[in-house]
Amino acid sequence: MTIRKAMDGNQAVAEGARLSKVQLVAAYPITPQTPIVEQISDYVREGRLNAKYIAVESEHSALSAVIGGALVGARVFTATAGAGLALMHEIVGVASGVRLPIVMAIANRSLPSPWSLQCDHSDSMGERDQGWIQLYAESAQEALDLVILAYRLAEDKRVRIPVMLCEDGFFVSHTTEVVDVPKQEDVDSFLPPFQRQHLYLDVDEPLVVNELTSADIFTEIKHEHYRALEGSQAVFSEICAQFKEAFGRSYDLISEYGTEDAETVVVAMGSIAGTVHEVIKDLRATGEKVGMVKVTCFRPFPSEAVRRSLAKAKQVIVIDRSAGMGAEGPLSIEIKASLYGLSPTPAVYGFVGGLGGRDFHYKSVIRVLDKSRQFAGQGLAQASGVWIDAKESGQ
Repeated sequence: MTIRKAMDGNQAVAEGARLSKVQLVAAYPITPQTPIVEQISDYVREGRLNAKYIAVESEHSALSAVIGGALVGARVFTATAGAGLALMHEIVGVASGVRLPIVMAIANRSLPSPWSLQCDHSDSMGERDQGWIQLYAESAQEALDLVILAYRLAEDKRVRIPVMLCEDGFFVSHTTEVVDVPKQEDVDSFLPPFQRQHLYLDVDEPLVVNELTSADIFTEIKHEHYRALEGSQAVFSEICAQFKEAFGRSYDLISEYGTEDAETVVVAMGSIAGTVHEVIKDLRATGEKVGMVKVTCFRPFPSEAVRRSLAKAKQVIVIDRSAGMGAEGPLSIEIKASLYGLSPTPAVYGFVGGLGGRDFHYKSVIRVLDKSRQFAGQGLAQASGVWIDAKESGQ
């Protein structure tokens, strides 16, 4: 059973944390994330959440504090955005390397320069190789559900890896939708109380954590971490199946729409995926053989699932909300790598758009499709880094 409420993405994330019964929250305010931790602070003050709330002096300290909390046996939470995540960079690697089940919400915000309060994925993409699991929410409903799923995944003994739950700043974080909120007893049945595992701090059992290591063991520690990341994909799919049984909503590494007969498939993440879905639905109603793939789990990247989903397509269109400066969009790079070696290999056209909060709307998707038809007509096997909504480009 659920209760239907109107809430924005930030409120949904906070509600997900409350339902998950987090025990320690440490955070520093930054737009557009601040309402998440403000809401959680209210929950603590009102007695609706039995947790310790620490108001710290920086994002670096926030993540350091929740690392400490996780090490002494608490279920922990923090949130940040943009430059706040960049300030955490050193500690992001510590949290994952120590294999702590932290959940951190990211209200995606552009990294400077130029300065912007608005959305793109440059902040979380800057941390994509730091060993965290990264999940991207399309909507407020997904933001709430993925917080709960993130704790189940991170705390699974086969995984023990922190999770970033990414929601597009303002487009998801501040947009109000109707959300199905699970009852507490149902979440309790799905997400058991946190239990500390192999690594913990205890004055009665002294232990050194994150010690200085030599070349003799560094690679093996990293390899174990890598294998756990790869293995987390199967665990996530397993947990998502259990979530559907418990709550009736479906999630997985990727989701597909109309791909069974599609000649052209659009790949997207985050809020843009919702817009793409509307366009594809309308085009399929006219008989066009188009489909879409939404990537929910960007790290570890679900290469095998993507490869299976796109193997029959003639053209694959990838939309990145990150510029990939010096190369091309990171999602486009991953899609191309996943499809390498297929015979025949689909043509892949990579587009960049929606940077710095620019709205990637219905007509933007139509322009991407029109441009891709031009590429296909020219016989191009690939096109990279096409900035579809850059006004000075003339595209």
